This record gives sequence, C-alpha cells and structure tokens, in this order.
Amino acid sequence: MDLGRLQALPDASKITSGMTAGGVSNGSRQVVSPASTVVFPPHDINDLRATLLRDLSGRSSEVPLLIQPVEPVTAPQTEATLANGMEDYARLQRRILLATLILSAFAVVLAAFLFDRSTALSLAVGALAGMLYMRLLARSVARIGGDKRSVGKSQLLVPIVLVLAASRLPFLEIVPSLVGFLLYKPALILQALTDR
Repeated sequence: MDLGRLQALPDASKITSGMTAGGVSNGSRQVVSPASTVVFPPHDINDLRATLLRDLSGRSSEVPLLIQPVEPVTAPQTEATLANGMEDYARLQRRILLATLILSAFAVVLAAFLFDRSTALSLAVGALAGMLYMRLLARSVARIGGDKRSVGKSQLLVPIVLVLAASRLPFLEIVPSLVGFLLYKPALILQALTDR
C-alpha cells in the first residue's frame, strides 16, 4: 500500500495522528467513534503497518508481516460433479441395502433351522425394521445441503416402534427382533471391507 492510497482513505488522518488509547483525541482532533474506523483486509494490514511506521519514523525499514496472506482455495463444483456424487451415493445405498437383505435372509433361514418359527419371524421383522431404518437415514442424509443442515430424527421412531411391537405382540420376541434390527451393522462392515 503506498502513501497515495493511504491518503485516499477517508479516515486516514484520524488513524495516523492525534489519537490516544480508547479512540478519544488529545484535544486537537475530533472524537472517532468505533463505527467510523476503517477495517482493512489482512493483506492491507501489513501494508498499512509498514506505511505508518515509515511515515512516523521518517525512514524506510523492513517490517515483519503481522498476518501471512492466505490464498482462498475454492474448488468450483459444477452440477455434473454434484450429480455424479449423488449417483455414487445412491449406488452405495443400493449395495448396502442388498448386503443387508442377503445377510438377513441367511440369518432368518439359519434361525428357522436352529430355533423355532417365532424366533425366525422375530428376526425377520427386526431385519425389515433395520432396512427401513437404513432407508430413512439414507434419505435424510441425501437431503442435507442447501437449506437443511442436519439429519432428520424420523428414523429414530423405527427401533422404538419395533420394541413396542415386540413387547405388545405375543408372536414377536424382543431379543431376536433387536438382533434382526442390528443386522444392518455387519452388512455395513462387510460393504466397507469389500470397497477397499
């Protein structure tokens, strides 16, 4: 910043001379309110400091930088980039739901052979509730952006309704229902391992 630019600023004389601590002048100038102070961007602060020190001392000297200028890094996101990311996300959702379905079917068949039909039915109901939970959560995550900043809470009703249904209905058992509900977790882990 050169001296011409400094003098072109509206309140440069108030900043460089006659000021004491607190913004009140020493009698020869007017009072400067905080609303009339000039705010300089970070790259101009270093120039302003060097100019003020040079003008006040009467000699030119090198002044260390107060704030290192930082170039903003912005990656322009086009509609094609965002659409491609959403397509990848939709593909990932389908793969996770398919992995959950396959794992749940295997667990239900295994439970039908090892336990009674009530346990297998409870496991199947829990697995369907887990898939519904995953679908609602994925839909809520897909809506994030623009005006929405957080994930919705509607998917949290699924395990609550599952536990209430398992406790009220005589043919559903609570523990197999919760195990079935949690079958989406191993499917997520398997999906993460296969993506590597």
